[in-house]
Parts: sequence; structure tokens; C-alpha cells
Amino acid sequence: MGKKKFVKEYLEPIVIAVLIALFIRTFIVQAFKIPSSSMEPTLLVGDYILVNKFIYGVRIPLMDKKVFELKKPKRGDIIVFIFPKDRSKDFIKRVIGTEGEKVEIIRNKIYVDGKLIDDPWGHYSEQSDSRSYFQFMERYGPESVPKDSLFVLGDNRDNSQDSRFWGFVNVNEVKGKAFVIYFSLDWSAPNLLHKIRWTRLGKLIH
Repeated sequence: MGKKKFVKEYLEPIVIAVLIALFIRTFIVQAFKIPSSSMEPTLLVGDYILVNKFIYGVRIPLMDKKVFELKKPKRGDIIVFIFPKDRSKDFIKRVIGTEGEKVEIIRNKIYVDGKLIDDPWGHYSEQSDSRSYFQFMERYGPESVPKDSLFVLGDNRDNSQDSRFWGFVNVNEVKGKAFVIYFSLDWSAPNLLHKIRWTRLGKLIH
């Protein structure tokens, strides 16, 4: 087989496939694994999720800007973003407050601009060992969300490091919106068959 034929028939398709995969991962969809319990019961440790990366605009690498923005993150969206305190890490939380809104938390009730909001996502466990640690965070704010920023919380409110502790998320640091669980593993299960959480496969994220 000639060199040109080898390149055309074997090497070229591989290079094209790699470039397409890199393009999809950078600009369209990316896979993430859930490493902690901060989003339980919505997302469990061992869930593998897909994130829509273009819905909030395409984030240009090495630049603090986005293009082709279709919509802005809104209350209730579950987003993946660059952790403000350590840019080497990605965090996943739920949007609670958006630009210009005043957020206040009183005894686990969330008020936005002085009005109590419906919060079907928040999960509290009175038996949590971390309850005493989070006790003082039952009162937060009021704090106004700065321009181009978001206030985010984990659904597992008794065990989540979020905007109550380290502040706001810049919208340009948002990588995308979580939309589906494509695989899920429970490593504590006794065997491989039971390790796979079959009922979570393909589950849409709300």
C-alpha cells in the first residue's frame, strides 16, 4: 500500500474524527462525572451527565467572553462552571438568583427581591452530621447579585459549598447547562449488575 493511499484511507479519517470530537467537546456537548453529594437527590455521586455548552453562548478559550448567546441562565437551571476559588476545578450547582436580584435566606426559605420563591429543589436533612456546621448559613443576605453574575446553591443544602460561602459566579465562567444523565454507577453495590443504576440512564435533569 502506497503512503498516499495509507494517509487517505486510514490516517485522514482518524484525524477528521478527532477534530470533530474536539469541536463537539469544546463548543457543543461535554461529559462530566458527579463527584460529590452537593446536588443530591437530583444528582448522585457516580452519575455521568451531559452538558449543553452552546445554549448560553460559545465560550472562547483563553478569552473572558462568549459569542452566539442563545439565552441567559435562569432560576432553576443546573449549570457547570469554573469554580471561582480554584479555576482548575469545575463545579455544578443550581441557579437561584440572577443579575440585579436581591437574595435573602431566612430559616431555609429563599426570598428574591423581598418575595418568597417556590423552591422545590432544596433538600434538608435534620439528621445531617453537618447540620451544626451549616446552622449559621440559615440566615444569608440580603445580597444583590452583581452585573453578569449568578447566585447558585446545591440542592443538598445541608452539604453544599456554594454562593453562601464563596460568593457569585460570573456568567462568562459558565460552561453549560446539565440536561441528561447518560450513565450512573453505585460503587457501594455488591456486584457489577447492581452497580449500574439502570433507572437513571437517560434521565433528563430538571
